[in-house]
Amino acid sequence: MNRDDSPATECSGSDVHVVFVCPEIHGNTGNSGRTCLATGAQLHLVEPLGFSLDDRRVRRAGLDYWSRVRPEVWPDWETFEKEMPRYGEPFFFTSEAPQELWDIEFPQRSVLIFGRESVGLDAEIREKYAERRVRIPMLDPSIRSLNLSNAVAIVLYEVLRQRSR
Repeated sequence: MNRDDSPATECSGSDVHVVFVCPEIHGNTGNSGRTCLATGAQLHLVEPLGFSLDDRRVRRAGLDYWSRVRPEVWPDWETFEKEMPRYGEPFFFTSEAPQELWDIEFPQRSVLIFGRESVGLDAEIREKYAERRVRIPMLDPSIRSLNLSNAVAIVLYEVLRQRSR
């Protein structure tokens, strides 16, 4: 049996959670959903979304795996924020963070939070969780940010790398 024929696995029991706060681009969500499946993470989407989850472009980016992603959709940040502690320790990814990804030791139960593609996380969230902010190192100072789905892949595979030690 090849990977495409394997039975769907439930992600709801995952110890790693990827949260997109108001994502804008369907392709990033589809790609990241596929990466979540590959790494055993659960995807959470905080509304408003800049696209419909029924959009064929989301499914195309997630390939034939999209039906297995089963993202948890939250009506707003406040609702998710109230429930966040039950998922684990939060880490907020932003290019302005003082801590680098390589300096973080991710606990077993981790919540990896990313903002919208155009402007990142809202200032209120960044300020409230200032000590929980993390950045992915970039050597070229003129680069403002990485593509969202690339950032998610980098972080998730760092979490896996740490767990493999």
